[in-house]
Amino acid sequence: MTPPLSSAPVLRTALSQALASALAEAVAGDEAGLARLYGAQPVDRRDRFLTLLAVYDLHTAPLEVVGTAARFQGHPAVADLKHRLESEWLGELELAWQQAGRLADADDPDKVVQAMRSVAARDRLPAAYRWLAKDATWSELVDFLALEGGPDGGFDDLVAACQIGLAGSAKLELAQNYWDEMGNGNPDAVHTVLHDRLVQAVRMPRVARDDQPVEALERAALGGLLATNRWLQPEMLGALGLLELQAGPRCRLVLQAFDRLGAPAEAYPFYAEHAEVDPRHGKDWVDKAIVPTVAENPAWGPRIIKGAWWRSSVNLAFFEALRQDLLSERADHGNAA
Repeated sequence: MTPPLSSAPVLRTALSQALASALAEAVAGDEAGLARLYGAQPVDRRDRFLTLLAVYDLHTAPLEVVGTAARFQGHPAVADLKHRLESEWLGELELAWQQAGRLADADDPDKVVQAMRSVAARDRLPAAYRWLAKDATWSELVDFLALEGGPDGGFDDLVAACQIGLAGSAKLELAQNYWDEMGNGNPDAVHTVLHDRLVQAVRMPRVARDDQPVEALERAALGGLLATNRWLQPEMLGALGLLELQAGPRCRLVLQAFDRLGAPAEAYPFYAEHAEVDPRHGKDWVDKAIVPTVAENPAWGPRIIKGAWWRSSVNLAFFEALRQDLLSERADHGNAA
């Protein structure tokens, strides 16, 4: 039973740390720490997203990473924590969407297609990517890509989750998209394998969550929010479609940066693949997945557009924050010199 908020204990540490400790204790056989999470609040937005990402790990991370703690993904205290933090976040996303007034009444396929392309065109080439192509140093480029994680980090698993319950053309399109992510059966062409080779080629650092800006944490958490809430499938369909519509041009700018800075040959295949195939993926996602889905379920139309807008807004905040951080570091280094 969930205790009333008035009797919830006050945590003396960050909520994300309290969750980690409680899960470790639960794995060892003591679930008392989980009970202390009822009603607990994060100390700030960073703590909120660190906590949610840890919860999402219980649902989606590889078992060799999350371990026995995955047993507690459905524990009442974890479910309560997830629901409370997500409800507050969803309220913020919904408010921003309503204030933007982004075609919330589009409920037929033609209007949805028009709205999707309008959202995708909004800063299709953010200042951060133009800066990468024309001005960033090699170290700035590598640092940017380390946090970017690829134009569609974790996209294969998100597509797999999104297709559950779909049928007909939409399910076939997501299956084709997933198969492309899998290199069409060629292990050497799997997109995650290409990214691993990129990481090795440029000696890309792995950035721990605790060292990432809050905008990066929110961007990563959005995928977990959509993948672990069945009722948000329309928003997820829009968010993933938006990624496909925007990734191609951005990847071409990364390739321009590679050319300008003399990147090793092994760095190219990952972004070259996305620059070539994602424009087709975006068109097919809209034409073969979104259009037939909205034709059958018109009420999904506004929610698909909303999900695309959510993803666009979170992305833009992340890209600009990262660019500003890197420019600030450059200025600090210049002053020190």
